[in-house]
Amino acid sequence: MIKSILCAIDVSQAEAGSEVLRAAWKLAEAYDAAVDVMTVVPDFGMSVVGQFFDKAHHEKVVDHARKLLKKSVTATLGAGADEKVRHIVGTGNAYEQILKVARDAGTDLIVIGAHKPDFKDYLLGPNAARVVRHSDCSVYVVRA
Repeated sequence: MIKSILCAIDVSQAEAGSEVLRAAWKLAEAYDAAVDVMTVVPDFGMSVVGQFFDKAHHEKVVDHARKLLKKSVTATLGAGADEKVRHIVGTGNAYEQILKVARDAGTDLIVIGAHKPDFKDYLLGPNAARVVRHSDCSVYVVRA
């Protein structure tokens, strides 16, 4: 039984994110499940790049990402739906953060988008493929 759904979107790709959000919401309605919506931002505090940003930069990026996440959910699903979801902004590697949040929250289903793969994806593997391979729960991939 699915009680908790984690919907992972890239707020910088609004159109693809909307498709993923709609799919997650339909599944949540069908199963009467709770929805967590998340996005991931880079870790600007890493030693290699951290010296180029002021100390408050990361907090500004996270705050901006949270606003974009809320805006995306409201625009796609409506304000009523936005009030029902939990907004999560992870920091670091996208697939690692998605898997961590899913484990910590006890997620039953991850809904994630995937673009049509190109050659580099076969060598490196996109985030969706890594989430599918390493997830402890079911993963629903939306071709966006």
